[in-house]
Amino acid sequence: MMEVSLFDYALPEDLIARFPARERTHSRLLVLDPSTGAIKHDRFFHIGSYLQSGDLLVMNDTKVIPARLMGQRIPGGGKAEVLLIREMEPLLWRVMVRPGKKIQTGNRIVFQPKILEAEVVQYSCRGERLIRFTCQGDWWALLEKIGHTPLPPYILKARRDHLHTDFSHTPLEEEEDRERYQTVFARDKGSVAAPTAGLHFSAELLSDLRSRGIDTAFITLHIGPGTFKPVTVENVEDHPMHSEIYSISGETADRINKAHEDNRRIIAVGTTTVRTLETAADEEGRITPCSGETSLLIAPGYRFKCINALVTNFHLPRSTLLMLVCAFGGFPNIMKAYEEAVREKYRFYSYGDAMLIINQGI
Repeated sequence: MMEVSLFDYALPEDLIARFPARERTHSRLLVLDPSTGAIKHDRFFHIGSYLQSGDLLVMNDTKVIPARLMGQRIPGGGKAEVLLIREMEPLLWRVMVRPGKKIQTGNRIVFQPKILEAEVVQYSCRGERLIRFTCQGDWWALLEKIGHTPLPPYILKARRDHLHTDFSHTPLEEEEDRERYQTVFARDKGSVAAPTAGLHFSAELLSDLRSRGIDTAFITLHIGPGTFKPVTVENVEDHPMHSEIYSISGETADRINKAHEDNRRIIAVGTTTVRTLETAADEEGRITPCSGETSLLIAPGYRFKCINALVTNFHLPRSTLLMLVCAFGGFPNIMKAYEEAVREKYRFYSYGDAMLIINQGI
């Protein structure tokens, strides 16, 4: 049994990134060689210096939807906040709601009168409901117009704390969030959180990497709010891991399998890509085109089958994301790297800086 408390660390609140870097590729980059524990500090636009011709970057092309909706509950007339989680069928969604105690089965929520409304049809669990929308016009077009970017709760809290406000129902969304909380290669809509390691890549950087012989491939994993779910149990093995939908195309499977056959490195961009590949891979690391759901929990002791290197952000204490990174980079190495990142004032979490874990001899 492994105690969750091992994955705790102290993070000053001013290191939580409230906004993205001025330019995507200008984030800082901490490079960790897991074979030696050596650390180097750089900028993300230099990531190509640590890669080589033949490497295969695998990225998550999921697209974040404007999943946060602000409305008025009926009866009562109070404010209601809805976060879309998963579409069960057209216009029927599993959602998170606030305030949970006041939104009951049979209630209606009005987002824009006679244009977009919903009825609560089923109680799912604490804080979750099944609701059916009615809309005038195209659903997705209305969502783009009315919905807000589902920024992580820690970004909203950091912005509120910075402004010394307590507007619990104010999205605090900036105009740039709609673009910057989205990767440049996003194309398959369905996530309520961004695959944040991919946020550092620009179209120009990807083009430059390809010109150097570094290949790219894409998987899709739709990220749900469970990615932010705190681990409240004492032992890692007791944590109920959230489930997320993924798919891997035949083209991507072929590229990954060919790279394995040629002894070329598979570099996962983000923990969501890792979970998808490791779920789908057989014991030899081969991938078959597939789709399904994964609830794979990766923690120290896990034997990786598919990936050789990892691009990732700096994650919350006691989170399953940090556990995954520790499993790949080595627990002592990662915790030491986090200590140094705090000391060097790296920016943390979704809009924060990046880490590359790769055997490099640095």
